[in-house]
Amino acid sequence: MSEFEGNAPGADGTARVVVVMGVSGTGKTTIGRLVAEKLGVEYADADDFHPPANIAKMSGGTPLDDTDRAPWLDAIGRWAAERSGRGAVVSCSALKRAYRDRLRSHAPDIVLLHLTGDRRLITERQAERKGHFMPRSLIDSQFATLEAPGPDERVVTVDVAPEPEQVAATAVDLLRAPE
Repeated sequence: MSEFEGNAPGADGTARVVVVMGVSGTGKTTIGRLVAEKLGVEYADADDFHPPANIAKMSGGTPLDDTDRAPWLDAIGRWAAERSGRGAVVSCSALKRAYRDRLRSHAPDIVLLHLTGDRRLITERQAERKGHFMPRSLIDSQFATLEAPGPDERVVTVDVAPEPEQVAATAVDLLRAPE
């Protein structure tokens, strides 16, 4: 049994919090919910942690800067820390290493689930979204900002081209695999 089998502990005795990361349009919310359900743990969407000013800024087509993101990342990090030891899943773009390091400053044992895919596919999916505050016009800034996780980060990478159920199943299989 691995660390992600339901609430089973990892090698060090703690269940991990999974951060589903990637650019807008990769399906972080959809995949995050499915992964949490399959793992039997709580789910949260980082979008729900944004203060109203951040949402207004993005809705207006202006990318957030690091000052805007700091309190948002701290709130997500605190949420993750509160769930350390019992496991959880949170969807969060976490595009820069500095953002992931900030999350880890609160919850050092997080595991990244990096959703990747063809830029054209992701742009098409982003264009199909209805009622989301992140406009398609910001997709270029998302790709420009993305710093892929390094080899020293605990990460599982999954391509989002298949249907969401398959992506989630692949993610769960990789998360449950022994380290």
